[in-house]
Amino acid sequence: MDKEIISIDHKVILSFIKPDTSVLDLGCGNGDLLALLAVKKNCRVQGIEIDEQAIYNCVAKGLNVLHGDIDSGLSEYSDKSFDYVVLNQSLQQLKHFDTVLKDALRVGKKVIVGLPNFAYYKARLQLFFLGRAPVTPSLPYSWYDSPNVHFLSMTDFLRYCKVRDAKVEAKVFLGERGKVLALPNLFANSGIFLISK
Repeated sequence: MDKEIISIDHKVILSFIKPDTSVLDLGCGNGDLLALLAVKKNCRVQGIEIDEQAIYNCVAKGLNVLHGDIDSGLSEYSDKSFDYVVLNQSLQQLKHFDTVLKDALRVGKKVIVGLPNFAYYKARLQLFFLGRAPVTPSLPYSWYDSPNVHFLSMTDFLRYCKVRDAKVEAKVFLGERGKVLALPNLFANSGIFLISK
């Protein structure tokens, strides 16, 4: 019997989301997180994805996913129409980071953001010693094919939330071997934040 393998970021997101709630996943990819939420938390789920092949994968799983570019905003959604809006590993890829996050905070009662840490010590060492754009587990792309548009650290995101009056209700920092408890801006390769307005 095969054991279901759930990525550590999905485990953290599952822990943030209460059962029987509504979730909008922006940049949902192939729908793995949405499927987990529907089965394990009995959530009403919807996704938005730009990649057509990923949408086909979602539909094959029985998920409700719309084709769309989240960079163009969420004007078709009313205020607080979802309990949670998820942006896991997608926000740093958007041209209009600030606009999309404001919209997500308007549409969702709570927003979950997962981001890679561009200040991770291995990235710093590669830049310092090799003089090249870093490639790490959370930043697996070469500079020329990276989808990332914004290069921020965990500290940058926390300061951003403070400036934008977004309340950070919970945060979990992840390293290559699990949760990072000390000096996350240095030792975490990614972070997951539960925020609200």
